[in-house]
Amino acid sequence: MLAENTPESQPKTSSKAGYPLDKTPLRSHIRSDVVRMKGPHKFPTGISLMNKVALITGITGQDGSYLTELLIAKGYNVHGIVRRSSSFSTGRIDHLYRDPHDPLRQLTLHYGDLADSTSLRRILEAVQPDEIYNLAAQSHVKVSFEQAEYTGDVVATGTLRLLESVRDVVARTGKPIRYYQAGSSEMFGAAPPPQSETTPFYPRSPYAVAKVAAYWYTVNYREAYGLFACNGILFNHESERRGETFVTRKITRAVGRIKYGLQKKLYLGNLDAKRDWGFAGDYVEAMWRMLQQATPDDYVIATGEAHSVREFLEAAFARVELDWRDYVEIDPRYFRPTEVDHLLGDASKARQHLGWQPQVSFPALVARMVDHDLELARREALVRAST
Repeated sequence: MLAENTPESQPKTSSKAGYPLDKTPLRSHIRSDVVRMKGPHKFPTGISLMNKVALITGITGQDGSYLTELLIAKGYNVHGIVRRSSSFSTGRIDHLYRDPHDPLRQLTLHYGDLADSTSLRRILEAVQPDEIYNLAAQSHVKVSFEQAEYTGDVVATGTLRLLESVRDVVARTGKPIRYYQAGSSEMFGAAPPPQSETTPFYPRSPYAVAKVAAYWYTVNYREAYGLFACNGILFNHESERRGETFVTRKITRAVGRIKYGLQKKLYLGNLDAKRDWGFAGDYVEAMWRMLQQATPDDYVIATGEAHSVREFLEAAFARVELDWRDYVEIDPRYFRPTEVDHLLGDASKARQHLGWQPQVSFPALVARMVDHDLELARREALVRAST
């Protein structure tokens, strides 16, 4: 349920960062300058003020945080949807927080859920966004085998609920809304590489199947109702903000902890799986560019390079001058019921039509993740030593 922001009822805030969780549109609170980010990833500044409002689902995730930084730097007012829970997971966007009483604030959060169409309609009515970025998902592939029904409800049917809400608002108000749907390279599954926009889907997990459904819902609403709706088929993209249950971050966290004597072994599954890994901060730029085009379309976003999990291991441990073979053991529990062996994206269309290309190389990506997690491990070691 959304918290009302009225003189009689102060906006509800998180105990951690105090984010305003309200329904107040902020069209009148547009910055007169362009925010320069102080975080580890700096987006280009000097871009003219866009005077736009964006709504992001999944705003507290890796991609949501980088996208929020990008849009605020471009002068947007950003609204995010967060699920109500007993704890707040706003760590990735804490640095963007401004006091809810600040008239120049550019970030507002709302309680809502892709499983609740009523909350989606309420938020759309309140925010009146120019652009919507649907990034929310149960996105862990291995977990999707254990929670298949939940994954399908949030990822597939949740997308349908949001699209239907957008269609309804556009039909009733006449306001144009541009919609971005987060696709995944997992939709290609067992399809032979390289994979492009014309490659047939061959999903190999409940998560991938749900993403394929969300993809076709988006295409259908574009063709049936004339919505400006785009699918971004993003290949694996990582950063130091990646969740620690994902293999790349699991590796870099272990490297830091092993280096500081906090961990002895790292247990993994299939080391031969190959993925096209890029930097998440680069990929959110592609999302934004899709919604700035004259006509909606679907795009693959990828680096065009594939590396195995073993290669990632070698690069990560080499960063701290360790041999990964001394620390890594294979645990069959981490193998998927149906493996995806090789994902390699062909982003030629995005390069040609969006003018997009990745900026962070594979070695640089591994290095920044390891360096970040080394610092986390160093702090953890200091805390342990002091207790």
